[in-house]
Amino acid sequence: MTDFDSAAEAIIATGTRLYQSGLAPATAGNYSVRLDDGSIAVTVSGAHKGWLTPTEVMRVSPAGVPLDAKRPSAETLLHTLVYELFPATGAVLHTHSVAGTVLSRALAGQDAIVLAGYELLKIFPGIATHDVTVAIPLVDNSQDMPALAAQLRPVLEATSVPAFYIRGHGLYAWAPSITAAEHLVEACEFLIACAWEETRLNGAPR
Repeated sequence: MTDFDSAAEAIIATGTRLYQSGLAPATAGNYSVRLDDGSIAVTVSGAHKGWLTPTEVMRVSPAGVPLDAKRPSAETLLHTLVYELFPATGAVLHTHSVAGTVLSRALAGQDAIVLAGYELLKIFPGIATHDVTVAIPLVDNSQDMPALAAQLRPVLEATSVPAFYIRGHGLYAWAPSITAAEHLVEACEFLIACAWEETRLNGAPR
């Protein structure tokens, strides 16, 4: 059972940990949890994720329409798209790391962050070995959320990877629970950091 109060508490705790891990600088990032009634608990616009309070979490409809007298994160439409396309999703987390931001820019013109041979790839559903390749979809940044959501829809429909990256911006990852989503985010950010270090050693892609 996931009610608003328990979801807000979990979002606040997750925000604190992600901030302490360097994945939520300034007011960057946004987090959400699907509630039992189908609505979504999401962080409000402009809140510092390391210092969240219960008043900085609100409810929106499955279409992203505010159900409280507050303004949700500007990227709420990306959360609602994930919930629509993947009904088993219980939480969506959006983080920002130095390595991911820089690597995604270095991959200009490419449509995926390709990860291969890492033990931690087993964090992804259905993967039981390091001997595998995972491609995290990579899309260009935009301030037009409806347009970005429309661009993402066919990309997400074509992948089984529960994550995507916005170039020069940040990571989105999701799972059936906020705990599992946090584990996935940490793993993805670690793997992306490894990929960036390898890129630095081997030379930026051409």
